[in-house]
Amino acid sequence: MILTNAQAQIVLDKHRYKVINCGRRFGKTTLAIEEIKGKIAAGKKRVCYIAPTYQQARDIAWEMLKKELQGADFNESRLECKIGDIMVALRGWEAIETLRGQFFDFLVIDEIAMMKNFWLNWQEVLRPTLTDTKGKALFISTPKGFNHFYDLFNLEREDTDYKSFHFTSFENPHLPKEELYKAKEEMTEDRFAQEYLADFRKTEGLVYKEFQRERHVTTDFPEAFAKTIVAVDFGYTNPAAVIPIRIDGDNHYWITDEWYKSKQTTEQIGQVALSARPIECYPDPAEPDRIQILIGMGLNCREVSKDIVAGVDRVRELFKQNRIHIHPDCKNLIWELETYRYPDKKPDKNEEEKPVKENDHALDALRYALYTVEPTEVRDFNYQIPNTDW
Repeated sequence: MILTNAQAQIVLDKHRYKVINCGRRFGKTTLAIEEIKGKIAAGKKRVCYIAPTYQQARDIAWEMLKKELQGADFNESRLECKIGDIMVALRGWEAIETLRGQFFDFLVIDEIAMMKNFWLNWQEVLRPTLTDTKGKALFISTPKGFNHFYDLFNLEREDTDYKSFHFTSFENPHLPKEELYKAKEEMTEDRFAQEYLADFRKTEGLVYKEFQRERHVTTDFPEAFAKTIVAVDFGYTNPAAVIPIRIDGDNHYWITDEWYKSKQTTEQIGQVALSARPIECYPDPAEPDRIQILIGMGLNCREVSKDIVAGVDRVRELFKQNRIHIHPDCKNLIWELETYRYPDKKPDKNEEEKPVKENDHALDALRYALYTVEPTEVRDFNYQIPNTDW
């Protein structure tokens, strides 16, 4: 395949982790296949391409891979091909746990902005697969708001292993420009900028549109607090979230850290909550049996309201008042704040204002606590933040 100038820039770059922010029809699949071919030519033994779903992996890359690697042994049911002792596998993000414990020389992760719980699965599942081999990775996506892909794109500022590239759809010379201009006329400004110009824009229909990184994310925390409470959202297949919240004498809420993990028992969740040394615990009210376990472990569990709409309104109001402050290390909480949204409106329908039930584990925990907790009246305080090792 003949690469465009933009694709060639990426292929020739030698950084370990390359992050590609590109518009629709930029040619990212062609780029991914060329990178895979290059790794095979260099003698790399194990390569994996990961799409948001298994079916998307088949639809996006499988046929092109078969065309470019003619003579390889292709396994249609497993989406794997072998060339001698070299193996290329295609996988879906929904079954990312199946890669735990494996090893690879090279990963391609496509459409990252669409992947749920990205940081959790990158840190716990995928990054370890590159350790033995000192493997490399290619991250590709069109943006979707200021979510985890935005953070990944900016990692080059603090980690020299990363290099980020930004290309629009206009930089694919094979696309008819008149079609791009027609799309611009038909779409909203924000949608066109996001999809074709690969511009980071706020997701339409956000629940917490009052949240702003420049206003609410900070490392400038007080040295002492009036008290600590802890918020808990249970999970097992989905992540559980434990959010310690420090409250100062002016009833500002300071979130210094987060715990966000899947496949954790109630006892493990309880131990994490206890490590924050909270005065009160605000757990998911839908899990009474698990709440009893937390109480038995010594946590002072409070009754939590199930009113989603009123709880969301309360948290939104606190953001408006600039009374919620979040440490930048709370990446999952920030990601959820920037992706949690209402369903798309249907014409001539009056629908209940309830958010889409996804990207909400840390946010549910936050809502349980901040909607229910009573304001503190303590003004003489010297409560220090406990050390936690999560």
